[in-house]
Amino acid sequence: MSNHAHDPLATTRREALQAVAAVGVVSAVTASPAQAAASPSTLTFTELQRVYDDYHHVAPGHTTQVLLRMGDPLFVGAPQFDPMAQTAAAQKRQFGSESDYIGFMPLPLGSNSSTSGLLCVNHEMVHSTLMFPGVMEQYDDQRSKDMCDLEMVAHGHSIVEVARIDGKWTIKPDSKYNRRITPLETRIELTGPAAGHKRLKTRDDPTGRNVLGTFANCAGGETPWGTVMIAEENIQHYFGGDPSGTSEAANHEDMKLTTEVYFSWHKHYPRFDLAAEPHEPNRFGWMVEIDPYDPMSTPKKRTALGRFKHEGVGFAFTPDGRVAVYSGDDEAFQHIYRFVSARAWDKTNREKNRDIMDTGTLSVARFNDNETLTWLPLVWGQGPLTPANGFNDQGDVLIECRRAARLMGATPMDRPEEVVPNPVTGTVFAALTKNSKRAKTDGVNPRANNKHGGVLEMLPPGFEKQAADHGATTYGWRPFLLAGDPTQADSGAQYHADISANGWFSNPDNMTFDPKGRIWLSTDGSTDFDRADGLWAADVTGPGRALTKHFFACPTGAEMTGPCFTPDGTSLFVNVQHPGEGSGFKFPTTRWPDFQEGVPPRSSVVVVQRSDGKPIG
Repeated sequence: MSNHAHDPLATTRREALQAVAAVGVVSAVTASPAQAAASPSTLTFTELQRVYDDYHHVAPGHTTQVLLRMGDPLFVGAPQFDPMAQTAAAQKRQFGSESDYIGFMPLPLGSNSSTSGLLCVNHEMVHSTLMFPGVMEQYDDQRSKDMCDLEMVAHGHSIVEVARIDGKWTIKPDSKYNRRITPLETRIELTGPAAGHKRLKTRDDPTGRNVLGTFANCAGGETPWGTVMIAEENIQHYFGGDPSGTSEAANHEDMKLTTEVYFSWHKHYPRFDLAAEPHEPNRFGWMVEIDPYDPMSTPKKRTALGRFKHEGVGFAFTPDGRVAVYSGDDEAFQHIYRFVSARAWDKTNREKNRDIMDTGTLSVARFNDNETLTWLPLVWGQGPLTPANGFNDQGDVLIECRRAARLMGATPMDRPEEVVPNPVTGTVFAALTKNSKRAKTDGVNPRANNKHGGVLEMLPPGFEKQAADHGATTYGWRPFLLAGDPTQADSGAQYHADISANGWFSNPDNMTFDPKGRIWLSTDGSTDFDRADGLWAADVTGPGRALTKHFFACPTGAEMTGPCFTPDGTSLFVNVQHPGEGSGFKFPTTRWPDFQEGVPPRSSVVVVQRSDGKPIG
């Protein structure tokens, strides 16, 4: 994602890609010691043994450093974390909660520095049972306004300058770049075709062009011109009230806005009440662009990329230099999207790329059983996207992307999360986390009751010649792996034949690629099978394709998110999110990472490095 990858593979890309067909991906059993000794993988680290306890673990030969914890001060004079008396005033000057996406943006701008940069981190959610001592041991909707304000400023995004000094990473509280972005007080501009639309206008914003804040920020991505994109995903948790008498009732139901309310914000802020302000939810569910190098800049919600439960974005280019942006809608039976800008990006003038994502074509994928896929344009007036079906302009199409995609005949997928182009091979990888509700199968979703998920590879034409066309209408596709336990005869799992007992996993979620183009996959859901979530890595080409190796294990209850390498591959940033999930402040299942009585578990950014300082992998 943030990697400035080059191509130091032992074979050329073309040779490696040709080798894939010869090796294949097969249903696997646990490898024998002899097989392990002759591993075809280019990954040389010693695999981590499978483990699940109160601590985090990393592969032998590596060190870990907990760099940033929820509540750590980000600014000079900011208060220290006080778990017994946290306030909104303190939290808005501290690192936020439940970290997800990480982007490492080198300093200075335009450099490839791996020792100085800006760490850009999403704060997806809060777990109130672990935030309020003695007040809550279960979710309810009785939080006070002060409690809601604290929850709100723990959401959003943090930008903090970091540096590696004598092999150890540190934050710089006095940096001019440090910033918190929250749903309580940060103004964000709506741009693109839906900006100013009547369905985005509210009493607080009659223009439909300015919205207060962002939340439910899951994964993200880095643009080629040095900004970050952060996703708005599970917005359904934040709106209460009854929308049944409003014109948006069906739209809100399509986004599950009436069934999964976790917070009490609507009790104190009418904008979160579906009956009082039915247009407010339409102002969320977008991708938000932030310039971390300009702390005074206004973030922008880029509506041309569509509104749905975005997991994140990945960037590539067409042969004529236009920008292709991939994204997944993270819910069962939802879709994979691609936006292609109308004009090419300018490598020499950063300012000219400011609004490049406001004009272009958004498409949705239809996967055909003959291992091709077709990109179906979501353009008002074309096909069923007409007034007869309730679409009166392009703004309607973008606000109701899900309905538009269904009408166009897009393929319902098994929870498409991150969709990221590999910067070395030019192919596009999609994590399909799971879908236990699936009964009807098809070529690209071959397993009913899919509890374990998998990874799909999409093949733009020309990728074999290192000239992938990310603007083409038709691609190929092939499975990369099907997750689950390959020793279970009925699992349907598919990996490389030499997979070890530690190498398989369930529920792939986030991904990144190291400078050699190898895939690193984090998981979300292994705890459902009494196993730790964590990080696995594999070659994507050559004889080690899909031979996943276990690298990092999270503590009890935690999910692994946001894997991100420095450009030279020597440091890997990861997030341990929601340790102790499902427990309360008084008796958490773990007190990671502090392990102090009275201190709840805290989501944290962890830095991994090799003990000898060489590139990871």
